[in-house]
Amino acid sequence: MTYILAIDQGTTSTRAILFDENLEPTASAQEEFTQHFPASGWVEHEASDLWTTTAATCRAVIEKAGAKAGDVAAIGITNQRETTVVWDRKTGRAVHNAIVWQDRRTSEMCRTLKSDGFEEVVTERTGLLLDPYFSGTKLAWILDNVDGARERAEAGELAFGTVDSWLVWNLTGGAEHVTDATNAARTMLYDIRKGRWSQTICDKLGIPMSMLPDVLDCAADFGETRSDLFGQPIPILGIAGDQQAATVGQACFKPGMLKSTYGTGCFALLNTGETPVTSENRLLTTIAYQLDGKPTYALEGSIFIAGAVVQWLRDGLKIIREASETQGLADKADEAQNVVLVPAFTGLGAPYWDADCRGAVFGLTRNSGPAEFARAALESVGFQTRDLLDAMKADWTGGSETALRVDGGMSASDYAMQFLADITDAPVDRPKVLETTAMGAAWLAGQRAGVYPDMESFAANWALDRTFEPDMDAAERDEKYGAWRRAVEATMRY
Repeated sequence: MTYILAIDQGTTSTRAILFDENLEPTASAQEEFTQHFPASGWVEHEASDLWTTTAATCRAVIEKAGAKAGDVAAIGITNQRETTVVWDRKTGRAVHNAIVWQDRRTSEMCRTLKSDGFEEVVTERTGLLLDPYFSGTKLAWILDNVDGARERAEAGELAFGTVDSWLVWNLTGGAEHVTDATNAARTMLYDIRKGRWSQTICDKLGIPMSMLPDVLDCAADFGETRSDLFGQPIPILGIAGDQQAATVGQACFKPGMLKSTYGTGCFALLNTGETPVTSENRLLTTIAYQLDGKPTYALEGSIFIAGAVVQWLRDGLKIIREASETQGLADKADEAQNVVLVPAFTGLGAPYWDADCRGAVFGLTRNSGPAEFARAALESVGFQTRDLLDAMKADWTGGSETALRVDGGMSASDYAMQFLADITDAPVDRPKVLETTAMGAAWLAGQRAGVYPDMESFAANWALDRTFEPDMDAAERDEKYGAWRRAVEATMRY
C-alpha cells in the first residue's frame, strides 16, 4: 500500500492523517497544545509546540497504520495561516513565541499606517486590508520588541515564516526555507498580481527581505525530511494554507464555486478564476491555489470566531463538557427569547474589520440560561456567514456554479447547518468527507507524486452527504437578521 501523509497544523491542535491510494483516510493522530494569552487581545503559541506535535503525530499515524516511511510517497502540509514565527538560522530556535493569526497587538500600528494613507498600497498589491490579522505587522512587532532582533535580521541571521515554513525548516533539518503562494498571499507582504515579495511594503514596515522564504506553487518540490525523523527521507510535495487546502479538498475549481470552513474561525472562499476581483465590500482578494505557475484567485471573507465560540461555552462559561452537547441544548432553548451573541472576542473580521470591539450578548432575560446561550452561539456563526455571502454577492457578478459547500468541525452540527441554510435562504451542501482541509493537502502532494488523479477526475469524485434546504419563513428570517445587525452596530459603538 502506498500512502500520502497529510499534516494539518491548526490553531488548537496538530493532526496527521494517512490517506491511501484511493484518497481515503486510513489512520489519524492528533495532539492539542497550549494557547497563551499574555495580554488582552494577544494570542501566542510556543513555536516548539507546533513542531513537536507535528513530529509526534506523524510518527504515531505511521505506526498506527502499521506502515513504514518507505510506504509514504509524499507529505502534504496545510496550516493555520498568518501565524508568525521568527527563528535563528543557525540554532533553529524561535526568538519569540509564535504570534497567532487572532492576535490584535498591532492594532495601533495598523491605525498609524492607515492614517499615513498606506492601506491603498497594501490593498492594491496584496489584496488585503491593513489589519493585525496578517503576518506583516506581527513580524514588524517582533523586530521592534525583541532585544537585538532587528540588528540580527539585518545581518541575515534570522528567518521569518508562516507555520508551513517553520515546519518545512524543521522537517528538512534547516535545508529548506520555503513557502507556497497561498501562505505568502496572507502575509501582507506579497504582491499577488506580480507573484513576488513587495519591496515597497517591506521597506515601509522595516522588514529585511533576506528574512523571507522562497515562494513555490502549491504542488512543488519543497524538500525531503531528515532521514532520522521517520527512518528514511520522505519528499514534501504539497503545501496550502488551511482555507485554500479546503477549497481544493472541496473541488471548488470553477469560478463561482464557494466553500465555507468552520474551524476555530470561519472562512468563506469564492473562486474568481484567473482574475483577481477587487472587493467593494471589504472582503479580501487572495490566491485560492497556484499550480504550474498560474494562480487562481478568490474572494475571501474571514470570521475570527466560529468553533471557538463553542470552546468558550465549554472552557469559559463551563456550561457544556463536550462540544457535541451544544446542539441538544440549543434544541431546548425558549422560542420566546431572542438572545443574540456577537462573538467579537478578538474583534470582528469581514466585512466589518473592527480590531478593537469585543463580544456582547443582547436580549437576556431572567429565564436566559445555558440553552439560550448555546442557541445564540450556533446562530452567531450563521449570521456571520450571511454577512460574508451578502458581501460576496455584491462583489461577484460572474454567477454561482453551486450551492455553498461546507466543511470543518462545526459543519457536523445539523442544527448549525440548518440554521445556516435558513438565514442565508440558500441550500448548504455537506460532503461525505469532512476532512477536506487535510484531503486538499493530500491531493496536492499525491497528484505531484503521481499517486492521485488530475483535477477533473478528483472533482468528479466529490461526494455529497446531505443538502440542507432553507425552511424558515421570510418574515422570521428578516426579523432575526435585523436583530443581528442591530446587535453588531451596538457592539461596534460600545
